[in-house]
Amino acid sequence: MKNVLYKAYKFSSSWTGTIIIVLFVIFFIAQAFRIPSGSMKDSLLIGDHLFAKKFAYGISMPHIPFLELSIMPWSDKLRLVDGDRPQHGDIVIFRYPGNTKQHFVKRCVALPGDELFVANKDLFIHFAQGNDWIKENYKDFEIALYDEKLWVKNPYMKDHPGIHHDDKIINDGNYPMPVFYMNPITVQEDTYFMMGDNRDHSNDSRFWGAVPYDNIEGTPWFIYFSIDDNWEIRWDRVGKTPTDLEAPEHLNKAIEERQRTDKEYYGIT
Repeated sequence: MKNVLYKAYKFSSSWTGTIIIVLFVIFFIAQAFRIPSGSMKDSLLIGDHLFAKKFAYGISMPHIPFLELSIMPWSDKLRLVDGDRPQHGDIVIFRYPGNTKQHFVKRCVALPGDELFVANKDLFIHFAQGNDWIKENYKDFEIALYDEKLWVKNPYMKDHPGIHHDDKIINDGNYPMPVFYMNPITVQEDTYFMMGDNRDHSNDSRFWGAVPYDNIEGTPWFIYFSIDDNWEIRWDRVGKTPTDLEAPEHLNKAIEERQRTDKEYYGIT
């Protein structure tokens, strides 16, 4: 046994062993990502550096970091092993369907079989479980009746207070219509409808459709580093999970920073 452990130690101490271990961790356990845009404010901020839990939804096809080259270049598969699927309200890291070398971070708002529409910026969802289930599980929410179906208005804002709208964005013809209105759609099998928490500044499934399961990479695990636009480290965010950051003391700071720095226009991702 000691001989085996010694050989394992020697291997892990070598350059080859170190590279193999690091790649194994990146491919299958945790990978570092940086939040480059404001589409998830006030939940995740520009300058947040986080580790993604790569095994949360099965195992995606490993790609070489930075180069984004698949370890199986002869195959266009994005999924290695199937696993759990995203659930309502999960923050998900995925490959953008329009360019699979680009990663997006959004919140999953609708699952296969769910129906949804947008009216005056508000999100309405008819969950696949049906009217009786909605009555039982959304008693404290505003519910609309349309086409003999019950639609829950903004079902995630209570549990995820980082979701918000920008009062400065109005329907004056200068912004894309899906920000304000989107006709009812049904989410297709094994696809997931994603939206940014910064609803009026997010390029998401309202514009390019639901995300296939194969494109999904993981979910944010925790923040390991965070820096603001003044190059000041946000020490209070380091080590925190997305759930931790929904606490009032963190959320209020995020809102203050957004109000100080928000000079954005529609189109960020």
